[in-house]
Amino acid sequence: MPRWFNTAGPCRADIHYLLPSIRRLPDLERLIAQQNYFVIHAPRQIGKTTAMLSLAQQLTESGKYTAVMLSVEVGAPFSQDIAGAEDAILGAWRDNIAFRLPVELHPPDWPKMESGQKIRAALQAWAQASSRPLVILIDEIDALQDQALISILRQLRDAYPNRPQGFPQSVGLIGLRDIRDYKVAAGGGDRLSTSSPFNIKVRSLTMRNFNAEEVGELYAQHTADTGQVFTPEAVAVAFEQTQGQPWLVNALAKEIVEELVTDESVSITASDILTAKEILIKRQDTHLDSLAERLRESRVKAIIEPILAGLELGNVPNDDIQFLIDLGLCKMDSWGGLTVANPIYREVLPRVLTVTPMASLPQIAPSWLTSEGKLDTKALLDAFLAFWLQHGEPLLKSASYPEIAPHLVLMAFLHRVINGGGTLEREYAIGRDRMDLCLTYGEVVLGIELKVWRTRKVDPLTKGLVQLDEYLARLRRNEGWLVIFDRRDNIPELEERLTMVMQASPMGRQITVIRA
Repeated sequence: MPRWFNTAGPCRADIHYLLPSIRRLPDLERLIAQQNYFVIHAPRQIGKTTAMLSLAQQLTESGKYTAVMLSVEVGAPFSQDIAGAEDAILGAWRDNIAFRLPVELHPPDWPKMESGQKIRAALQAWAQASSRPLVILIDEIDALQDQALISILRQLRDAYPNRPQGFPQSVGLIGLRDIRDYKVAAGGGDRLSTSSPFNIKVRSLTMRNFNAEEVGELYAQHTADTGQVFTPEAVAVAFEQTQGQPWLVNALAKEIVEELVTDESVSITASDILTAKEILIKRQDTHLDSLAERLRESRVKAIIEPILAGLELGNVPNDDIQFLIDLGLCKMDSWGGLTVANPIYREVLPRVLTVTPMASLPQIAPSWLTSEGKLDTKALLDAFLAFWLQHGEPLLKSASYPEIAPHLVLMAFLHRVINGGGTLEREYAIGRDRMDLCLTYGEVVLGIELKVWRTRKVDPLTKGLVQLDEYLARLRRNEGWLVIFDRRDNIPELEERLTMVMQASPMGRQITVIRA
């Protein structure tokens, strides 16, 4: 049977390329042998469910435990109805146990109990009847909210001292967030902010991404099955672009082998990886779309906006920083400081934020193209100045992140420019007070640096020229644009301050300085 790269749901060894996901977690079997309760949290589509299904099967087949992974997601609609949540969950558990465990390991009928006691009573009855210690891995725990969530956590804690004869020997809570971030108010406005309803947990664990060797190992499975080779350069670029995020690693390969390079005699190159990356970003598949949805949350915005603007973080709670790391949106850079988790996410975030400004753009004739269809940067500059003078400031109001509204509107304009066949790449990081753009269209490569002149700050021209020199040196270009957005209080009208001058950089490059 052929195997495929998987981007939807748990992996299956018979139809999917996969790596043993349990290797990306610490030694859970030791925690279980010690009769511990624990939490595993990691971003979506990183392999948690696959790992837990595999672990449960492995434990059960060892003959030492009755282990099963069960979900509580069906209880999510009953956040204030504890009995409704319990009944939905226990019904789903019964069905899944019947499918995942042999008949001799099934539980007795769930006992009839009052609301708020049903989960505890069911697990207690099963543990007492079981010939082996129970290990219960509860997936999607943070899909629950409010009273239903609190009740189930407290039921688990209440019977914890009775393990292993009268309650599961080990329970793992599996979700996106650590327990402190579980939602306890409709709409997610409040969080638990404590482990107290489940203070019996020994450890909170997270699941790592693939490392570079594992990306190569996964892709080598396709080569072994089909003969189609991923070149070493392709594997290296795939890891660099994804930083080993499992869904992205699989999605790139799936796009290539099923759509871009279907001839298995043709090797897959680094260029194919980059082409697939652009397709994924433009298409915004479910994983990327759900990630982008997070940008609307205020605690996410408070961190992502300064990152995009190149500013330092304000007085942001440590829990909020950890929340973005847990979501997989950000990571701590090896050099220190918070950064977006990988280059693909780094492209997705600003592109999502430019959707509204792009939708608000007027029709613009492509006056920047020559009769041969090539990009004329002088004509592009003229078009931008005319566009900004007429539409720039009104469009600033359409941007959802006001601190970088000028950046978003300019990027929306440039996306209209490259719509015919170019690319726009971005660089940004906390504390650099800049955003760098690289517009590529055919043979033209244009480096652009964006700076903001804020109230009570010095003119960023001098610093901007030095920084643009560095950027152009990496691009191996001798010309570029420095765009300075004046966002000070009480500034002149746009007609008076919109200017363009040519100026030499400290390293002698020709810089077009645009003040807007």
